[in-house]
Amino acid sequence: MIVKEIIVVEGKSDTEAVHKALNADTIETNGSRISRRTIEAIRHAQKRRGVIVFTDPDFPGERIRKIISRQVPGCKHAFITRRQGQGGANESLGIEHASPETIIEALSQVYTQTEDSKEQITMQELREYGLTGGAGSRKLREQLGDTLKIGYTNGKQLYKRLRMFQITKDELKQAMTVIKRGESASE
Repeated sequence: MIVKEIIVVEGKSDTEAVHKALNADTIETNGSRISRRTIEAIRHAQKRRGVIVFTDPDFPGERIRKIISRQVPGCKHAFITRRQGQGGANESLGIEHASPETIIEALSQVYTQTEDSKEQITMQELREYGLTGGAGSRKLREQLGDTLKIGYTNGKQLYKRLRMFQITKDELKQAMTVIKRGESASE
């Protein structure tokens, strides 16, 4: 697999994991406090070759993703599931724990951030599917994130992410059908 874009990861361990999977260039954010210099490097990379944001499936990773999305429009996003990023005994989550196959799969299924969508999914629809406001909502959102390969979110983040990546109502319906049948892609 050839990746022309520059992959933005959190640290050196993530870069090493990406390099075990494929030959690609990376920019490291060095944590969730992204410097102005790093943002400028990401902006430059986006203009020249494009960027894929590939952060850990945890709160700091999501925070970094949001900062970059606000500062550098048009980035692509790749996700792994929490299970795919599960570490050893210390139970850390991160790209560095993902297998080369998982990394390649995630980078082959990227989403492009956009601001508007023709067929907007509503919060009411998310409630009707049981994705918000219910006892089993969190588990359903985890399964949906795995199935659509968009990562885990809370209800509000799910609404924004579905719209941002232009997930259609049909795609949501198909994913929920898969989940209801017990065929979720959570690996």
